Amino acid sequence: MRFRKPKEEEPTLGIAPLIDVVFLLLIFFMVTSHFNVASGIPIRLPKVTQKAYDSGDQKIMIVIDREGRTYLEDKKIDLKDIGPRLQNIVEKNGLIHLLLQADKDVKHGMVVHVMDLAKRAGVSSIIIAAQWEPKKVY
Repeated sequence: MRFRKPKEEEPTLGIAPLIDVVFLLLIFFMVTSHFNVASGIPIRLPKVTQKAYDSGDQKIMIVIDREGRTYLEDKKIDLKDIGPRLQNIVEKNGLIHLLLQADKDVKHGMVVHVMDLAKRAGVSSIIIAAQWEPKKVY
């Protein structure tokens, strides 16, 4: 009696598990990637060699461009209106941190004035933005 040999199927790689793995990798990279939050106002930040601690608390951003124009959360604002606006935000949201981005050519007095307005408004801490240069030693 002659027995038939069962046909051996060639091993194949299914497309469904491959797509699952690709989507899992995509989700992993999207979740773990860090997006740099930058305003649309062109400024050149001063350079630093040490990175500061970056907490995940609520931050409000003020930008001072090269001509001395001030922006609160990407909206142009007069210097005299910064204090009351910040005070309203602090009263509504509680403790906040101010992220201050000033062009490196802005006069020091203006930056100090904005910092003073923020402290009087009740801002808990002020973070001054700078561009990090890790290898440069002065």
